[in-house]
Amino acid sequence: MSIPKKSKARTKHIKGLILHRKTLIIVISLVVSGAFAFALVAYAGHSWGGYHWARTTNPFTVRLGDNVGTAWDSYLRTASADWTKSVVLDTTVGTGSSNPRNCQPKSGRVEVCNSAYGNNGWLGVASIWISGKHITQGTVRVNDTYFNTAKYNTPAWRSLVMCQEIGHTLGLDHQDVNFSNANLGTCQDYTNNPSGPPPNLNPNTHDYDQLQTIYAHLDTITTLGQKVLGSGQTVTGADVTSWGKSIQKDSNGKTSVYKRDLGRGEEILTFVIWAK
Repeated sequence: MSIPKKSKARTKHIKGLILHRKTLIIVISLVVSGAFAFALVAYAGHSWGGYHWARTTNPFTVRLGDNVGTAWDSYLRTASADWTKSVVLDTTVGTGSSNPRNCQPKSGRVEVCNSAYGNNGWLGVASIWISGKHITQGTVRVNDTYFNTAKYNTPAWRSLVMCQEIGHTLGLDHQDVNFSNANLGTCQDYTNNPSGPPPNLNPNTHDYDQLQTIYAHLDTITTLGQKVLGSGQTVTGADVTSWGKSIQKDSNGKTSVYKRDLGRGEEILTFVIWAK
């Protein structure tokens, strides 16, 4: 028995719709999957230029020199404990070797300082000295000119800034530099409200994952506890004019990272979080 032309046409039309629907589902799935993959990469990829401490084994230890007063001691020790949760590194807090006002670096370690650095606009800065791709020393400064005011003299602001600046000395960039969007739940995120929710007081999984990526390889030398940088006592001051050129800006158009070229493949990177 022959099938009427109308039935044949209808069957062909239905098959076409089914094929079209399957194709559409596949395309949407690929787009969503691709977008999701991109979101993961963008969210977790916050190494700064692959800069890292040279070392021959994992885990390794970064020493944090304590040049802060009693108002900051607990925040320094909490930040150290938080970053030590990384599977690739530990941090230890020991006696500092710097005048807090000058916060002079010492090769192979990080000096952490607090002082009333003035109404210069910044809450905290972290500087890392680079030789090639290797971090050779670092400093963290928190500005009591602002932290002595009611707005910033809170556990949340102190936790965020101390945690974030120490994270920079380990090789991490900011995860996000927009003050106004939703918190990411990490101290490597700019925010108007560190208390959240979610709170931006500690590292998150993406920070620890990124550290694993940065330190996945081993080096044949170490810069930990070593004097490597020839002009290592070049000190970046509290004044922005000593930080070099702007290389990255936040959502407000203010510079979040500066680079100062010292020559011979050596440079200083300075990360900034600004007061609002």
